[in-house]
Amino acid sequence: MSTTRLSFKQMCAKFDVTPRTLRYYEYIELLSPEKEGRNRFYTPREVARMTLIMRGRRFGFSLEEIRQWLEIYETDGTQPQLRAFVELADRQLDALQAQAEELERTIEDLRKLRAKADNLITSD
Repeated sequence: MSTTRLSFKQMCAKFDVTPRTLRYYEYIELLSPEKEGRNRFYTPREVARMTLIMRGRRFGFSLEEIRQWLEIYETDGTQPQLRAFVELADRQLDALQAQAEELERTIEDLRKLRAKADNLITSD
């Protein structure tokens, strides 16, 4: 892994997040950048953590779930973290599947209602 550090601005640009978001992730202890005076620098470790945070957000995990999951690695290592991920993923997959089914029902209802409205328009 490279020892190159990213500045605060570079980190924001790399992950397309606002400075406020990055500061908040630090505040809730998802990230721990190195500090030199008022400057923050992000090591490859922090870049990897941010990658996992962004992936977790994309999958719909809460920040607290992500924080706890990252903490498992720090305290217990890879295997317990992977087991925790499988449990989180199973729960989230169930939730996403339920949302997808509800969305399909909503789309079908809207199509039917639109077709009825279109028929009323064309029958005039």
